Amino acid sequence: MDSPMTAVGLPVALGIIMLGLGLGLTVADFRRVVSYPRPALIALACQALLLPALCFGLVVALDLRPELAVGMMLLAASPGGTTANLYSHLFGGHVALNVTLTAVNSVLAVVTLPVIVNLSAAHFLPGAGSLGLQFDKVLQVFAIVLVPVAIGMALRARFPELAGRLARPVKILSVVVLVAVIAGTIIKERDNVADYVVAIGVAVLIFNIISLAIGYGAPRLAGVGRRESIAAGMEIGIHNSTLAITIAVSPTLLNSTEMAIPAAVYGIVMFFTAAAFGFLVTRRAPVSAESVP
Repeated sequence: MDSPMTAVGLPVALGIIMLGLGLGLTVADFRRVVSYPRPALIALACQALLLPALCFGLVVALDLRPELAVGMMLLAASPGGTTANLYSHLFGGHVALNVTLTAVNSVLAVVTLPVIVNLSAAHFLPGAGSLGLQFDKVLQVFAIVLVPVAIGMALRARFPELAGRLARPVKILSVVVLVAVIAGTIIKERDNVADYVVAIGVAVLIFNIISLAIGYGAPRLAGVGRRESIAAGMEIGIHNSTLAITIAVSPTLLNSTEMAIPAAVYGIVMFFTAAAFGFLVTRRAPVSAESVP
């Protein structure tokens, strides 16, 4: 995984994925935080603070191998992805809130993700030295993640028709990239895949269920409407596994296929757990009558 093609190809691929995200965002998406302050702030607090703390407790309780533990923390620090918007739409969530949370989370992750990875690497791999995302690597994450998003937003603002034509091909390319990265990770670690699934499968499932439950339950306890709570649940429960995998395996960042295993397993599990969660919360009561209090 440390070939010159990989060293260049993975960051470029991640940049394309983030460009696709930017093509679907506008400045108005960020302004919606003002329109929906309570659910947005609750969701962001859960994403940035509560989930990493719960994930840390989980990996310690399960006594995961150090590299897998750091991979779990990397997954916990990753923001929601565009899949959350799709699931929110399918199950009656407030999609505009999802878009807002995706936008804001993607920006915040440039700061929070390196901090969480550094702290977890220092704890679980104290002799790893520069394994974590140091300052120069934080700048790389900034360049790879935030700059393409900004370019995508600028294209949409200045050339909306072009952005509309590019959106679908970029999304398709993003799916191809995700499959290729997961396949490459599995192929390299094929002798250990079964052991990894056994070692990390339970942790990933528990973490995914916790993420969905916290994302939905915390806003509901605060009196937020059901539609907005479903949106928050999907946003917090469906992490951007593509981002986590690419950061883990990229030679210029973490350069560890083992750290990518939790996100690779999660990228499969989340489709089923999120669907089950959606059916569970939507069958209890209609969602159309409720709005942000």
